Amino acid sequence: MRLKFLGGTRQVGKSGVLLSGEKTSLLLDYGVMLSREEPGFPIHVQPKLVNGVILTHAHLDHSGAIPLIYIDESIPLVTTNLTFELTELLIEDFINLSGFYLPYEYIDLLNTRKNLNPISFNKKVNLKDASISFKEGGHLPGAGIALIEIDGKRVVYTGDINARKTSLLRGADIDLGEVDILITESTYALQEHPNREKVEKSFVEYAREIVEGGGTLLAPAFAVGRAQEIAMVLYKEKFNHDVYMDGMALKTNEILLRHGDYVRDIQLFAKTLNWLKRVEGWKDRKRIVKDRCVIISPAGMLVGGAAAFYNEKISENPKNGISFVSYQVKGTPGRQLLESKISLINGKPQKVKAEVRNFNFSSHSGRSELFDMIKRIKGSPKVFTMHGEEENCVNFAKDIKEKFGLDAVAPKAGGEYEL
Repeated sequence: MRLKFLGGTRQVGKSGVLLSGEKTSLLLDYGVMLSREEPGFPIHVQPKLVNGVILTHAHLDHSGAIPLIYIDESIPLVTTNLTFELTELLIEDFINLSGFYLPYEYIDLLNTRKNLNPISFNKKVNLKDASISFKEGGHLPGAGIALIEIDGKRVVYTGDINARKTSLLRGADIDLGEVDILITESTYALQEHPNREKVEKSFVEYAREIVEGGGTLLAPAFAVGRAQEIAMVLYKEKFNHDVYMDGMALKTNEILLRHGDYVRDIQLFAKTLNWLKRVEGWKDRKRIVKDRCVIISPAGMLVGGAAAFYNEKISENPKNGISFVSYQVKGTPGRQLLESKISLINGKPQKVKAEVRNFNFSSHSGRSELFDMIKRIKGSPKVFTMHGEEENCVNFAKDIKEKFGLDAVAPKAGGEYEL
């Protein structure tokens, strides 16, 4: 059995792993790196060498390169129905925003759909001599942990996971049983997350402070999952000012209502949507940036979407606030604003006047949760740490060796391992 790491190693972005058994080769995720300029892609893999694609969840850093596999080939794509619907939504938007830089077109996304082999949590799908099942991942709606039985071995690929429950989601199912190979994310492997309820209350207090002080609060949020969670938190805490939601998050709401089994409390979610105000177009956008309200809008890292417009307008007023509630990848406008308080305003880098705060609404397991997952594993798996900045991946592998006595490594892009 061989593993080749195509991306997502010692960084967050362009995740991809090729798992090759004696007769069957599986591609585990195939994502892109989002930045200010053109997107980055993982190492190329010849589609004809792949017998199946496993997609753990919809985020573009895991899904954005998958249509490349379907330009000329028909290969089973294993993922949940909800993940695929959300992936379609994100990739359609990606094509609209970045089509000039993309080596695939909308027709390739349509071909991807034709090859969908849907899977539900705790059910199995067989591909040649491999068997795949999904456990709940807790990272975003529909996200799963992939368990692969191949050549008499059990391989677990976590994708992105969050073992803590949130307002929107149940926590990940981290009882993985007997494992021979573990490929785990490391996003927050060196950090502990603060208490979720305290973060929620702190965010709502800040929102009240800004709005009651005569300002507008922008919460840039990922369209899939984070935007919905932030709205639910405000509703639960009886926030008594206007809350608007914009952009692709509104389409996500409609999709989630059709897949209520993946939401922790679908009734609470439906009540939140009835309470929210929808942004219907540019007339609304230009009006609400001057209102005393909260605006929840993609893109979560300010790379594009309506949030980029809101940011430019809201940044100019010291009464206003910008609250980051999503992870900010290095090189994105959101990371730059968070670290330096500088943003592009009228096309020029300028110091923002609005108050900027960061709230840890992470949808990734922290250090304790990751260790808890490994502690529950039966057997002595070979462990690969990925999907984290270099320090996190390297040190997490060292910690696993020291704490559990397991063989653990932080691979580099292009790294190949025979097992």
